[in-house]
Amino acid sequence: MKDMQMFCFQCEQTAKGEGCTKIGVCGKQPDTAAMQDLLVFALKGLSQVAVEGREKRIADPEVGRFISEAMFSTLTNVNFDPSRLADLVREAVRLRDELKSKVKEAGGIVPDSEPAGFISGDSLEDMIEQGKEHGVLAEKDPDEDIHHLKQTLIYGLKGVSAYADHAAILGQEDDGVYEFVQRGLASTLRRDLSLEQWIELVLECGRVNIRTMELLDAANTGTYGHPTPTRVPLGYRQGKAIMVSGHDLKDLDMLLQQTEGKDINIYTHGEMLPCHGYPELKKYPHFYGHYGTAWQNQHKEFPKFPGPILMTTNCLQRPQESYKDRIFTTGLVGWPGVTHIQDKDFTPLIDKALSMEGFAQDEDRGEINVGFGRNAVLSVADKVIEAVKNGQIRHFFLVAGCDGAKPGRNYYTEFVEQVPKDCVVLTLACGKFRFFDKDLGDIGGIPRLLDVGQCNDSYSAVKIAMALAEAFDCEVNDLPLSMVLSWYEQKAVAILLSLFALGIRDIRLGPSLPAFLSPNVLNYLVENYNVKPITTPEDDLKAILG
Repeated sequence: MKDMQMFCFQCEQTAKGEGCTKIGVCGKQPDTAAMQDLLVFALKGLSQVAVEGREKRIADPEVGRFISEAMFSTLTNVNFDPSRLADLVREAVRLRDELKSKVKEAGGIVPDSEPAGFISGDSLEDMIEQGKEHGVLAEKDPDEDIHHLKQTLIYGLKGVSAYADHAAILGQEDDGVYEFVQRGLASTLRRDLSLEQWIELVLECGRVNIRTMELLDAANTGTYGHPTPTRVPLGYRQGKAIMVSGHDLKDLDMLLQQTEGKDINIYTHGEMLPCHGYPELKKYPHFYGHYGTAWQNQHKEFPKFPGPILMTTNCLQRPQESYKDRIFTTGLVGWPGVTHIQDKDFTPLIDKALSMEGFAQDEDRGEINVGFGRNAVLSVADKVIEAVKNGQIRHFFLVAGCDGAKPGRNYYTEFVEQVPKDCVVLTLACGKFRFFDKDLGDIGGIPRLLDVGQCNDSYSAVKIAMALAEAFDCEVNDLPLSMVLSWYEQKAVAILLSLFALGIRDIRLGPSLPAFLSPNVLNYLVENYNVKPITTPEDDLKAILG
């Protein structure tokens, strides 16, 4: 450990499939890694107090919301700014001490030892040194399997927190979600739970995530309407331009409002693509099209975009000098030296767009379909069911998840290309950019490629699968449906835990398996859920279809 400058293995692309020890593959520097570790440690202390407070019927909504925001800040590719992370640590300590006083007044017993008694350093440098003492390896459980289950729970909680934050921004909250996040974080400090109890906690995280995704679905559709099938231009039109990346619908909505009548065209990037399907967003005439592909191609695509770029959530990479002066962050996103818009007044971003030339002329690069959320798909469920019964549709494939830069993800492109013509592919999240622009045709008017939405829309895919199972009077595992998933960050971990909580079996996962799973834990998943690593498209299709 003394030779390591940091240690992080929370994402799929971690160095050598083992862990980043000098600098994160994501671009995270050791000081940022230390501050993220310190923030999680401080949140464990705050959660200890919050759990005791609940025993005394003291539950502070501000604490629940803050923990979600702070945990989201430690997700891969969100906040790379140590000073902003330090502010979150200080806020965690402030909220903890305020809550601690209330709990003690109510007769509660709160430990004065760390982390509930943690005192942050005065300077950023002091806090970075503190963070080095509270990383993954520094606080290792003596039982290897429990240690890895604890990390799995923490990463699942990060995913839950991200979805909870998205939902809360649009007014949808459930204290039961906050209660579990607090209880889960506090539980990672315990040494008295058995292996079986840890497995149950991890599965409970999956169940809670289903509820959280339900809240987010209600937030998105309740605010912006149910997505409808929509054709989205991949080219551009003459004029000034702004590109929006990330996941946050409200940020996009506010920007569309603030740019009305200013002759600026708004383009999506990455996982913002599905926003074109929402009625209350696509009503804006200057909300034009989609530019580029997935998050990991920023360094190729951003320099060519002739306007400013707004990053709204995770997916930020180290900005290159060629566009660093025209990339802006908002919400929880941060990079040192990049302009951050805290108050949602996008005037600096808009002024930058007005000062730039934009696109010199129109260019047609074709269109793609989006907007096949659960409401759209289930509205034609009778056609789908009939097509299955009469043999027109043989099988459904959910090819979904995260994209990434590491070799091996071309598997998903080749897999979709080789899916037989009597099969339908559903997709969501940024993994779709491996094949999103391919014309697979249709089956009786039903498109063979159905874009369900963002990773934030995973609840839609779950509801579609459950509705089909009900229609065919069978279990989801008995449907002609196979899940071929790619993962990268911690929201994907939470989704995978949700699938396990639902009892979904036979998932094919890639491009590599999580480094934070011990061999015994991995064997448990294989034995109980028949999780399989992807092999080759040819062999996997043959195994699935016979």
